[in-house]
Amino acid sequence: MASVFSAIIDGQLPGRFVWEDDEFVAFLTIAPITQGHTLVVPREEIDQWQDIDPDTFARLNGVAQKIGRAVRAAWEAPRAGLLVAGLEVPHLHVHVFPAFELGDFNISQADPEPSQESLDEAQAKIKQALRDLGYGANVPA
Repeated sequence: MASVFSAIIDGQLPGRFVWEDDEFVAFLTIAPITQGHTLVVPREEIDQWQDIDPDTFARLNGVAQKIGRAVRAAWEAPRAGLLVAGLEVPHLHVHVFPAFELGDFNISQADPEPSQESLDEAQAKIKQALRDLGYGANVPA
């Protein structure tokens, strides 16, 4: 089950990565709900979240939690949103984003054409926040 996420992870397609480790990556979505909307993705090609090993899912959520801390800090957001939608790409991914209001959880309201400058700025802010939080070892150069 090769997916567009597999191609991004393998470097065949571009991605704005903010986290990398042996099991998981996190990169900005190309259609953000709010600036800073990040996807946390296992390297292993797993389609349904119900099919992932429970221990691996716990570690995936641990990475999502770290990304959540970073997006809250970077945007001074009252909350970090977390969604598992799974309809867009058949490769498990967790959406993490700064949330300011309930409407921010409406994934159908994502911006289909964010500016490259906005995405670059978001990537830089998240990477810096992750470093500031002590997670620099997993922040790509």
